[in-house]
Amino acid sequence: MIVKNYEIKPDAYLRGAGLNRAKLNGVDLRGSNLSKANLKGANLRDTNLNRANLNGADLTGANLFQAQLQAANLSDAKLVEVNLVQACLRGTNLRNANLSDADLDTTQLNGAIWNDKTIFPKGTFPT
Repeated sequence: MIVKNYEIKPDAYLRGAGLNRAKLNGVDLRGSNLSKANLKGANLRDTNLNRANLNGADLTGANLFQAQLQAANLSDAKLVEVNLVQACLRGTNLRNANLSDADLDTTQLNGAIWNDKTIFPKGTFPT
């Protein structure tokens, strides 16, 4: 599935959508509701997901290189083996999120919120 910028607008309602392996790179999805969406293996490189609701979404193996996720809700999200290199997660809700084997190299996590059930990659724990 290839989605062009003009086909999805900010604040889109995509709750529970089946978007596995979708090519959404560079799309503006700020403020969108993607809760419980299937985004396994999706290409979200350079995507604007600021303030998006991704509660319970499955992003296993997704590419979020340089994605903007400021103040997004990733609580209960599955982020296993996700590429978050150079992504911005400032103020993002990571409570109960599973980030095992995620690549967090140079990821901005200032002000991110997590709890004791948040799973970070082995040997990684943000300060």
